[in-house]
Amino acid sequence: MDALKVDKWLATAQRWLLTPRCLLCGERGTNGRDLCVNCAEQLPWNRSACRHCAIPLPEPGVCGACLQSLPPVSRTHAAFVYGFPLDRLVPRFKFHRDLAAGRLMAELMAQALAQAPRPEALIPVPLHAARLRQRGYDQALELARPLSRMLAVPLMADALLRTRATAAQSELAAAARRRNLRGAFAVRAAAALPAHVALIDDVMTTGATLHAAAKALRRAGVARVDAWICARVP
Repeated sequence: MDALKVDKWLATAQRWLLTPRCLLCGERGTNGRDLCVNCAEQLPWNRSACRHCAIPLPEPGVCGACLQSLPPVSRTHAAFVYGFPLDRLVPRFKFHRDLAAGRLMAELMAQALAQAPRPEALIPVPLHAARLRQRGYDQALELARPLSRMLAVPLMADALLRTRATAAQSELAAAARRRNLRGAFAVRAAAALPAHVALIDDVMTTGATLHAAAKALRRAGVARVDAWICARVP
């Protein structure tokens, strides 16, 4: 193979390697993201939701459940409703160590949160040490790191601790989820918490995990706890 052919081959390979490829379908990405135009158009943005729990609503406001019992989270921002094609991306990040999928999720969250009131710090919902050893990474922390950079909000990665190894929430009904998480979080003794923080997590189902974490932060003196999540299960 002569030098000209080698140069052409290298240029083609470089274009292929450096061009973003859609993580959902493999087509060429757009706007510097690993997401193509077609898949981007299908994303289930959560544009109309309850301000307290992010459940999708016909019009923005407060849902009946939150009117009856105000949650410990002041405001919940969910970028998406959990559905196609996001439901193909989240499990790859959460269970299969696909950190590129997590980076894309963080980029999309940052886009959705551009106009949200800024907290003084981001606090990822932590895994228990045993679950962290098993999984090898904390998905909430992997979302919080790029969000902190992109939105210029300080990250407090170690402020909140998961003190009990609880059963997997996905295996439990709503009431059992709340019991399962009772006393599961604590604030690190040396943490100097600001008045307004946002909890970061990937998916919200019933809100039991976020509410348990928010209660621990409020007991430690935080005045306002918001939640910033990637997707809300309807």
